[in-house]
Amino acid sequence: MSKATDPVPGSFPDLRWFGLGWLVLYVPAYAQAYGAANFLFLCNIGVLLTAAGLSLRSRLLLSSQAVAAPVIALAWMLDAGWRVATGDFLYGGTAYMWDDAYPLFTRLLSLYHLAWPLLLAWVLRRTGYDARGWPCQAAIAALALVAGRWLGTPVENINFAWKDPFFGRQFGPVLLHLLVCWSLLAGIGYGATHCLLRWMFPGPARQTIPKRRLG
Repeated sequence: MSKATDPVPGSFPDLRWFGLGWLVLYVPAYAQAYGAANFLFLCNIGVLLTAAGLSLRSRLLLSSQAVAAPVIALAWMLDAGWRVATGDFLYGGTAYMWDDAYPLFTRLLSLYHLAWPLLLAWVLRRTGYDARGWPCQAAIAALALVAGRWLGTPVENINFAWKDPFFGRQFGPVLLHLLVCWSLLAGIGYGATHCLLRWMFPGPARQTIPKRRLG
């Protein structure tokens, strides 16, 4: 394969071990501190899928999470930053970061919210963005919302499937609430990052990254 057609530098395969190594630290720590239901949150689903994308060298998986990561990171930073600046939370999504009931090490792992979109941007700079990432992530978000409502509780409010983050209420019947939340997230949030990624990291739509030939 010629250098011109191979979008992946030689160092890229090493990231698969980085992803697996992160999971070795992250999954047991999160499971013990927060419980299995915590992995239904879109941010944690995204971490698992990012690690899978790095291991499988799937540009589609990595692109789908590049669509989600900036939205999640922005929401996380706004809430945490609001707490630092005012002493109150904007919507309470990062309250656990100040809760001494959880191990400090596990709480510090949540700083991945800041590094996650940067890692994906670094990868997509080399692989290009797969435009199918938007519909793929929209489907993932739909499943995550249904799972949050079906398997979660009102107290957990996973993915805001029970009530919105600002007014603390449900938008009408269950199906309407889920549809409104999904439409805002997938249409506005993911739509904006999709357009940005297409502009920043154009590339041919391939599902997986071709491996470099030897010789």
